[in-house]
Amino acid sequence: MNSIYKYKLNILLGILCLILSQKASSRALNTEQPPNVIFIFADDLGYGDLGTYGHPYMKTPNIDRLASEGTKFTRFYATGVTCSPSRTGFLTSKHPASFQKYMAFHGFSGRTTITELLHNNGYYVGHIGKWHISGNENPPIGTYGMDYIKIMGNAEDDDIGRDDDIFTEAEKFLEKRSKSDQPFYLNVWGHISHYAVDPSDQFPKEFEGVKLDASRFDKYYQKKLKKSIELNQDIDQSFRNYLGDVYSLDLAVGRLLKKLDELGLADNTIVVFSSDQGPAPVRMKPKKDPKLVANMLGWAGGLRGGKHEQFEGGVRIPFIIRYPNHVPEGKVNTTSVLSGLDWLPSLCAITKTPYSVKEFEGKDVSKVWFGEESNPERYLYWKTNSPNGSVSVLKNNWKLHYIKKEQKYVLYDLEKDKGETKDISLQHPEVTKELIDKAKQWNSTLPTSYIKGEGKKNKRKSK
Repeated sequence: MNSIYKYKLNILLGILCLILSQKASSRALNTEQPPNVIFIFADDLGYGDLGTYGHPYMKTPNIDRLASEGTKFTRFYATGVTCSPSRTGFLTSKHPASFQKYMAFHGFSGRTTITELLHNNGYYVGHIGKWHISGNENPPIGTYGMDYIKIMGNAEDDDIGRDDDIFTEAEKFLEKRSKSDQPFYLNVWGHISHYAVDPSDQFPKEFEGVKLDASRFDKYYQKKLKKSIELNQDIDQSFRNYLGDVYSLDLAVGRLLKKLDELGLADNTIVVFSSDQGPAPVRMKPKKDPKLVANMLGWAGGLRGGKHEQFEGGVRIPFIIRYPNHVPEGKVNTTSVLSGLDWLPSLCAITKTPYSVKEFEGKDVSKVWFGEESNPERYLYWKTNSPNGSVSVLKNNWKLHYIKKEQKYVLYDLEKDKGETKDISLQHPEVTKELIDKAKQWNSTLPTSYIKGEGKKNKRKSK
C-alpha cells in the first residue's frame, strides 16, 4: 500500500469518525432528560415575609437556602390581587380581567394552560393542595391536562403545620415519579398564610422571646399593627402566631427539598417559590374571630397596600427559582420587571414545548431566569373582574393608578418612591398622559360585563 493511498484512507476514516461522533452527540442531546418542575405557591404571603426578603424577625432557613442556591427576583408581579385571578395569570398567560366568567366558579373557559401544553409534550402533570381555579372541587383527571389531582385543605392534625399534609403528599408524588423516566410538573399550592392563621403551639414557641419593635417596620405596617392591637391587646402573641405559621411552611419546604436530594432529582428539577398576591389586611368581617383576625400580620416589605389592592404591596410578590447549572446561584435580580404571565412561555421555552406566541400575553423571559440582565419592553396592567374596576398600569419604574374616591390619576416613580407616597403626575404630564392612554386602550379590550358564580351579569356603568 503506497503512502498516498494510506493518506487518503486516513482522511476518510477521520471524516467517518467525525460523522459518527456528531450523530452520537446529537442522539445524546435529543435523549437528554427535560427538567422536572415544582411550583410551590404560598397564599397571601407578603413580599417581605421571608428572611431572604428582609423580614427582621422571620425564620425561613429553607426558603432562604433555595434563594442562595438559585436566583431571587425583587420586581416580580402577580396578575391579580386575589387568589383565583393570580393563579389564572400564571397558568394561562392571560390577564384575569379578560375572562368574562369568573375563573373560581367557571374555570378558564377553554383557554390553554401550561399544564395542558406540558402534558401534550410528554410530561406527567400533578396538582396538590389548594385549587380555586374552577367551580368543581372534585375535578376529574385530565382537567387542564393534569394526570394527578389531589385537592387538600388544612392539615387535619392540629399538632403539625397546616400545610404539612400537602407537602407529605408531594413527597409521595416525588417517590413515585423518581421510578419513571418521564419528566413531571407539579403544583404544590398551600394555604399559609391565608386566614385563619392559627398555628400549632410548637411553631409560635420558636419565637417565644420575640418582643415586637414596631419601629423596625414602615408606616404602613405600623398602622396594621395598631388595628391588630384593637382586636387583641397581646400584639406580641399575635405576631408570634404569624411568624410561627410561616415558619411551619418553611419546614415543609425543607422536607421537600431534602426529598429531592435523597431521590437524586434535585439537579434536574426547576423549583420555584412564590406567593399569589400580597398580605391580607387586618379587617373584621361577620363571624370572624377577632383574635384570629389580629394574627393576619403579613408584611409587604415597606410597600404600600396588600391583598385586594393594586398598589405595590398587593401585586409585587416574592419569586425564587433554582435550577442547578442553569440559574445563577445566589443572584439577586433587582432590575428585570417580570410577571406571572411569563410563567407559561418561559417554561415552554425551557422544556422545548411547542406553543403559539400570539395566543398568550406573557413573554419568554427564560434568559433572564438564567442570568441575563434585561427587561421586557411592555406595559403591565391590573384590574379586578368588575366592569367598573379601576385600571393600574406599570412601565418600568412608572406606576399609574386611578383613585376613584378622588376621581383622579396618580403617578409614582418606584425607583425613588417604592412606597408610592408622592404623586408626581403634574411634574411628568407626558408620562401621565401616555399611561392614561394605555390604560384606557387596554380597558377597551376587556368584557363590558362579567359573570360571577350566581350567573348574573355585572355590567359596566355608563359615564
